[in-house]
Amino acid sequence: MTPQTPDGRARGRTRRSRARRRLGAALRLGAALLLMGGIYTAFAPGLAAQDQPLTGLAAEGKQLYDNHCISCHGTAGQGVEGRGPSLIGVGAAAVEFQVSTGRMPLARQEAQAQRKPPLWAGEELERVVRALGAYVDSLGGGPAVPANVGELVRQGDVAAGGELYRMNCSSCHGYAGGGGSLSSGSFAPDVTQATDREIWAAMLSGPQNMPVFGDNELTPQEKADIVAFINYLAEGDDPGGVFNLGRLGPATEGLAIFLVGIVAITFATVWIAGKS
Repeated sequence: MTPQTPDGRARGRTRRSRARRRLGAALRLGAALLLMGGIYTAFAPGLAAQDQPLTGLAAEGKQLYDNHCISCHGTAGQGVEGRGPSLIGVGAAAVEFQVSTGRMPLARQEAQAQRKPPLWAGEELERVVRALGAYVDSLGGGPAVPANVGELVRQGDVAAGGELYRMNCSSCHGYAGGGGSLSSGSFAPDVTQATDREIWAAMLSGPQNMPVFGDNELTPQEKADIVAFINYLAEGDDPGGVFNLGRLGPATEGLAIFLVGIVAITFATVWIAGKS
């Protein structure tokens, strides 16, 4: 005689019902995981792109990267501790700033990468920057310098750029753009020696201790205004006159002349009194 449960159902039938429920739950869980995996793959094109062979400029940039960058930044741009940071997500803007200013490839490990003549020049430098930028961009995307920077800067508002510069840049680069020292042996460079594209790339990538000024923090128009103001500083008349004292203006120069004159008169007076 088949044993019965309290409610009259057979125990075997109850066990089969539980097994079917467990099997159904496992099938539903597997289907949900497959669905989520498909959605993630569809919305993460960067992962699929890594499996595809590089072509064109990106392939050329990969060869340049393997020859000049891999020892410090790793086989896939992940960075090497104590040598170089990760390049994933920095974009072509970081490549343009570092390579076009000669800071990369790095000559030696020190507190801050120094500006120096680029390893390449002319059209070759432009090609290298574009190729390396395309490869680094393939690693994880990132910001890029607009092609029409020169046109944007020509339309920039110098007065508005001066206000933005004083609020965001002058604390490190100085009111006249001459740069200044920072902590731990680093420094803010002279921005008046940089080109329009280098300044724009620096704002997008935030090299060394500089913060990143993305388009959500400083719009392209505001960036153009700042670059226009820096050009005004570089090309305009020096307010300090003939003897430049850090471009701090004629008041500073007048004070220096006054102090030097007083000291000279004092020494002359003492010398005359001693002779007499």
